[in-house]
Amino acid sequence: MLAPLQLIDSFLLNYNVGDVLLLSFVLGAVGVLPTRSLRLLGLHTLGIGVVLLILPTATMEPSTGSVLTSAFQYKLFGLVLLVIAPVLFSLGRR
Repeated sequence: MLAPLQLIDSFLLNYNVGDVLLLSFVLGAVGVLPTRSLRLLGLHTLGIGVVLLILPTATMEPSTGSVLTSAFQYKLFGLVLLVIAPVLFSLGRR
């Protein structure tokens, strides 16, 4: 029988840091939606976009269960988030 940490480790080996960041972006956006604050959503989007661009590409090499097929796609998604974030922030009320 596998120990709980071994079970978690065997599950996480199929994913990379980019997948975790995409999941955290989606879950964070769902968590921000009840506040109905576009400024907060813009800040969240900006933070995830910056982290996706700053991380080295070696940490985002696709695995068997990865959502995107190359590290370049994760970087491009981070760039898209950086473009969208100021728009969301500026549309929010004060």
